[in-house]
Amino acid sequence: MVMSLLKRLLGGDRKVTYEEARDLAADPDPAVRSKLAGHPEMRAEILYFLAEDSDPDVRRLVAANPGTPAQANLLLARDIDAAVRQDLAMKIARVARGLTAQEQDRLRRAAYEALETLARDQITRVREILSQALKDVADAPPEVIGRLARDAEIAVAGPVLQYSPVLTDEDLLEIIASSPIPGALTAISKRDGVNVRVADAIAATDDTDAIAVLLGNASAQIREETLDRLVDRAVDIEAWHQPLVNRPSLPSKAAIKLARFVAANLLQGLALRNDLDTAATAAVAAAVRKRLDELEVQGPAKGEAKRAADEEAALIRARHLHAQHQLNESTIDTALSGNDIAFVTASLAVLAELSPKVIKKTVETQSAKGMVSIAWKAGLSMSLCMTLQSRLLKLPASRTLHARDGGFPLSPDEMTWQLEFLAD
Repeated sequence: MVMSLLKRLLGGDRKVTYEEARDLAADPDPAVRSKLAGHPEMRAEILYFLAEDSDPDVRRLVAANPGTPAQANLLLARDIDAAVRQDLAMKIARVARGLTAQEQDRLRRAAYEALETLARDQITRVREILSQALKDVADAPPEVIGRLARDAEIAVAGPVLQYSPVLTDEDLLEIIASSPIPGALTAISKRDGVNVRVADAIAATDDTDAIAVLLGNASAQIREETLDRLVDRAVDIEAWHQPLVNRPSLPSKAAIKLARFVAANLLQGLALRNDLDTAATAAVAAAVRKRLDELEVQGPAKGEAKRAADEEAALIRARHLHAQHQLNESTIDTALSGNDIAFVTASLAVLAELSPKVIKKTVETQSAKGMVSIAWKAGLSMSLCMTLQSRLLKLPASRTLHARDGGFPLSPDEMTWQLEFLAD
């Protein structure tokens, strides 16, 4: 009899009646009751009855069943078995959209109360499941999100603090001012688009870990005055050095200060920044060279940083001369004679309107065709191009490209292709 009813329940031609389902719900075998508890089309009355089943495995299936009525969910939210409440938390978060503490509808009110009960659960894992499920729900209940954000466990508070769009700036500022649990400010610092007020509040704390994360958050909106204050504090806080050097936008004043104390391996990053004004770039380059001379640093770190500073200074000089109409073949030839490779490279880049990387790639690969193309683009003569191939590329006469009919040995199309190839 029981097996026959179960077969019909699980896909037979005739539906199980309410009376038959009620009899199955009272069956002494928990396996039979479990079949009912997990059935997606089971009657609400039967699921409510099974919500108080003596077997926790049966109650877990009721808790996970989307068809379980709101009143049964509220009952399960207070279940003595934590696993039951965890399964309920995973399910009920999916129906939490739009719920508020002011619900008037009886069923929606019961759903909200179940959610709120789970948010106050004594078991951290239950609250954590709820937090993970609600962290990016735009219309999650604000009261529940607020409670989770202020939880005593970072595993619960962290996901909501980092991701929840429900939390307002006022909520975040209040939490920051309340001396929150360890890790809370770090979670807030990771939020996408941390605004100026929140960034200022975090920067004013003594949480060095959170501030390091804030500085490393490219989307965080940090005022110039705030960055300047953090740079002043950063001298003895090494964890801030790299994120400060790598900030998407760095005030000139801050960059110059950083060049005076960051480690040698970070100086190269400062020297290569292209968002500083001309005066600041020159000042940073000078500070980098001075620091490297002072530091007892050897090997690649010092060499690369010093090279970067020299190249940046050369680029500034080349741009300045070009603006004064004084960057010409004579200037480049003099630099070649003095073996000022950084200035020659910068001059070619400025005149040809190319990245210095293209010039360096041409030199590294000893590409005669590449150098001919750069000279053509820069408006230089084939005579100087021959000198560049010999002195800059260090090519023997047998590999040097010579003028053809008094002009360049390659067609404009060929030279354009060479430049595009080198730029890849």
